[in-house]
Amino acid sequence: MGVRDPRVEGRTQAPGGPDPDVLSAVFARADAAARAQATLSRSDAETKNALLGHVADALDRSAAGIAQANEADMAAARKDGMDAGRLDRLRFDEERIHASAGGVRHVASLPDPVGEVVRGYRLPNGLRLTQVRVPLGVVGMIYEARPNVTVDVASLCLKSGNAAILRGGHAARRTNEATLEVIGGVLRDEGLDPALVVTVDDFGREGAQAMMQARGHIDVLVPRGGAGLIRSVVENSRVPVIETGAGNVHIYVDRSADLDKAVPIVLNAKTQRVGVCNAAEKLLVHREVAEAFLPRLAEALSDAGVELRADDVAYRIIDGAGSAPGRLRHAVEADWDTEYLALRMGVRVVDSLDEAIEHINAHSTGHTESIIAEDYSAIEEFTSRIDSAVVMVNASTRFTDGGVFGFGAELGISTQKLHARGPMGLREMTTTKWIGYGTGQVRR
Repeated sequence: MGVRDPRVEGRTQAPGGPDPDVLSAVFARADAAARAQATLSRSDAETKNALLGHVADALDRSAAGIAQANEADMAAARKDGMDAGRLDRLRFDEERIHASAGGVRHVASLPDPVGEVVRGYRLPNGLRLTQVRVPLGVVGMIYEARPNVTVDVASLCLKSGNAAILRGGHAARRTNEATLEVIGGVLRDEGLDPALVVTVDDFGREGAQAMMQARGHIDVLVPRGGAGLIRSVVENSRVPVIETGAGNVHIYVDRSADLDKAVPIVLNAKTQRVGVCNAAEKLLVHREVAEAFLPRLAEALSDAGVELRADDVAYRIIDGAGSAPGRLRHAVEADWDTEYLALRMGVRVVDSLDEAIEHINAHSTGHTESIIAEDYSAIEEFTSRIDSAVVMVNASTRFTDGGVFGFGAELGISTQKLHARGPMGLREMTTTKWIGYGTGQVRR
């Protein structure tokens, strides 16, 4: 945490990696962030909360200017043919900026995890051991077309005593630049080093590659974006990675489901925002309710513009009812593993709860799954056997979100099983260390 590793100093890039000058520049920024983090880590909660309040106020005051920069990014993205889902993620208009400022204030209102005693006890020889929460150090974030993440990461890192080094991607370059200018101005005004929240966007893709090589300079790296981006970071990074997952998200409608409840849940999960990782992509329906449920649902989804990729049984039921005219396609095997991020949904009829669970665990990315059921035993079986970070019961998958969970913001949704899993808030931005208090004890 903020201590540079001499074993990696002066290393040159791997073949095909970033230019040595880019490596040196990115490493220097990370080291400057580490020095600034060492100062921030000594700040108390009151000081950090006041800082976040000033950041939120500055974002509110600067909303029009940031939104103008965002509109320039949006115009360029439309010209380049960006799809609707990514355009929705890229949008950072005044309403969303004010919402992000509100999230910063929420983060400020939360308990500071730094210094929290996780556990403690006294050894038989009188040595007193205490495990406490401490910042991670320098947190690297690689993401794309998500300018709200810039604010989320900055607020979570500052509150938890970390520094942030960011690669926000070409599509949101103007927006991120305007946002970081505002945050950096607040840091300067408060007597803190702007290196606490810094970008490497000026180095383009090589900046991201250099971050992946910055072991000993960056303490942890978090990718957030599509499956390709995440896979690239996981496979190529020499820095420890917290993996956030793509969202091949499932809803299972059990034979005991309240179908009146199920229709609006599925509709919300699929259509409320299509370009986000917690939007539902696949629907599994128990055979006993498929004839009654699928025509109703297909009509509602079709009216919302959703194309259905159905297996043979679901296709026959929906086509026979004529409830999705022009929006029904036969599913192919690849559909079951695809995160659409679009108005498209895979539909399959299953014979049992066991079959639904086996299908989900085989094809899910481990993000969020939901069961719609009234049978308590089915609910318990589903929640205990589904191997995903979040499992919902009779609720939309769209609720998997750090803000909704009460975290104020999130670094991402971790789909791994070490350190953090699910929405990553303040506590997930810390690690622990042990402190031993003795009175002269020696080991014999």
